[in-house]
Amino acid sequence: MSALELTLVYLLAAVMGVVIFRSLKLPPMLGYLSVGVVIGPNALALAQNSSGVRHLAEFGVVFLMFAIGLEFNLPRLRAMRRHVFGLGVLQVLLTMAFTVVGTFLLNLLLPDLWSIRWQTALALSGVMAMSSTAIVGKLMADRLELESEHGKRIMGILLFQDLAVVPLLVLIPALGSPANELLGALGLALLKATVLLSLLLLGGQRVMRRWLTAVARRKSNELFMLNLLLITLGLAWLTELAGLSMALGAFIAGMLISETEYKQQVETDIRPFHDVLLGLFFITIGMLLDWTIVWQRWPLVFMLLVSSLALKLVLITALARLLGAPMGVALRTGLYLAQAGEFGFVLLTLTQEQGLIEAAALSPILASMVLSMLATPFIIMYSNGIVMKLVASEWLQQSLQMTNIARKSINTSKHVVICGYGRCGQNLARMLDGEKIPYIALDLDPDRVRHAAAAGNAVVYGDAARLQALVAAGLSRASAVVITYLDVPGALKVLANVRAHAPTIPVIVRTQDDHALDRLRAAGATEVVPEAIEGSLMLASHALALVGVPMRRVIRLVQDQREARYNLLRGYFHGADDTSGSDQAQERLTSLTLLAGGRAIGRTWAEMQAQLPDARVLNLRRHSGKTVNPSDNVLFEEGDTLVLSGTPEALARAEALLLQG
Repeated sequence: MSALELTLVYLLAAVMGVVIFRSLKLPPMLGYLSVGVVIGPNALALAQNSSGVRHLAEFGVVFLMFAIGLEFNLPRLRAMRRHVFGLGVLQVLLTMAFTVVGTFLLNLLLPDLWSIRWQTALALSGVMAMSSTAIVGKLMADRLELESEHGKRIMGILLFQDLAVVPLLVLIPALGSPANELLGALGLALLKATVLLSLLLLGGQRVMRRWLTAVARRKSNELFMLNLLLITLGLAWLTELAGLSMALGAFIAGMLISETEYKQQVETDIRPFHDVLLGLFFITIGMLLDWTIVWQRWPLVFMLLVSSLALKLVLITALARLLGAPMGVALRTGLYLAQAGEFGFVLLTLTQEQGLIEAAALSPILASMVLSMLATPFIIMYSNGIVMKLVASEWLQQSLQMTNIARKSINTSKHVVICGYGRCGQNLARMLDGEKIPYIALDLDPDRVRHAAAAGNAVVYGDAARLQALVAAGLSRASAVVITYLDVPGALKVLANVRAHAPTIPVIVRTQDDHALDRLRAAGATEVVPEAIEGSLMLASHALALVGVPMRRVIRLVQDQREARYNLLRGYFHGADDTSGSDQAQERLTSLTLLAGGRAIGRTWAEMQAQLPDARVLNLRRHSGKTVNPSDNVLFEEGDTLVLSGTPEALARAEALLLQG
């Protein structure tokens, strides 16, 4: 097979794998692993795991470690130090210790199935200690659990696992040395790593900042990108030249850049290389899997899968419980982190390259890791049910949480339910307070809830995506629901619950841009406010004012743009305190609710408009609460609420005509 044909096979396999697993709402990494198994030499044999492909895939690991180095920052570590250096350290060290002990027990109890050296056992213990940041992080983000109690513990453990990879990248190559040279190799590797890290980290950041500044002043994207690749691959080559891992050099490069002002630009530039090459790495990992060995030794695969999941589940749960977590939180933490991780594959590949493991043992280990990662989305999906069944106090704790929410809202009606109490939610709450409109806010950050509640704000700890929390917050009595966070899947969950149990209540949704506008409106959002559009309107208004456009015209232009996007903001509703006389020709808004026996019932706007040429229908909300497009063929029904735009005279004529019998 030619190089071009091989490249096309890899690209086709990668595209199909990502499409299939994305459609199943599973991480693309699992797709790469699966297609690697299918096209590999041990299945369809469409591609061989050639040395050229393996070398290219190694760059995926290099860019993965570079990205991890970019994410490394001391403020984040300090903020999470209790979970990172408490729970994270204990999890990695004890998992490695138990794995080594368990490996020796397998050597004694099942010598025919399992027989490996202590160096291999130590290397595999590092593999075992890793969990999947990519899978768990994405699933928690989708479930709005990153700020939950178990979410903070999980992210702390994952962060330390990322850091623990660095010493393991130094340790595993040294373990591949002959037995009589092992201590010397370990000492030399440690010395090299210490010297190299000291030289680079002590003065490296200053040099890196000056160098990147000099390159950026040339104002050339190509030069900046080439320089970035040179730094990453150059430091990777330098560490390899020193007898250490290429990935270690890439991690150092990321750390050096992370403290400069060019971090965001670098992350954007490196992302395409990182994703594509890392995908290629996982395809080559899948190609290593020999299904004939797995089939022949399936009892060993099953034993490794069950024992690894059980060990990490029990150990992490016990550690979280000992460090003060409630039993429900501890069990969720263990369930989420029981699987293998992408760094486990990196370390396993390094273990194989050092000759520490044979193919007969590699394939069963690899198969158990892949199966554990495939099982993770389902374990997390049913985690709440598992916790509720196994932890008696969890039901009571959730009941108390719902009771606390209900107690806060019990004497409240016609209030606004605010989902998310970040900056946007807090600003909204202040404005509602100023207008004497009651509200209750739900948020998952316990620190924020504690401080805000102590300050007298009507905020409680609760997941707005859960129906029980919305009901406890008085959803049936509320006048509106506002979703203030930028997570579209979470907003869709809230919309589904609101529309199923309180269909007449209007829901306003905040989004980052207008990409999900149609999906949110189809799900029942009364209005969607894209943050990017509002920011662009404010930017345009300032720019127009500064270049000399009269302020009245600036306000008019911005208002026209808003009217083009938001039905509910076209014109304005007239009030008793509005000035009269000077604005009689200006368009206003009015809302009319159609009553039984009215002339408009059973007719369309097209039929009525001939008698009302100066009025327009901007919005139509059914009695059920559903907002529909007031097109010419939509029949008006009893209880419909129309928002009309026109001059005061036109609106008065419309009201008389639409409401009369």
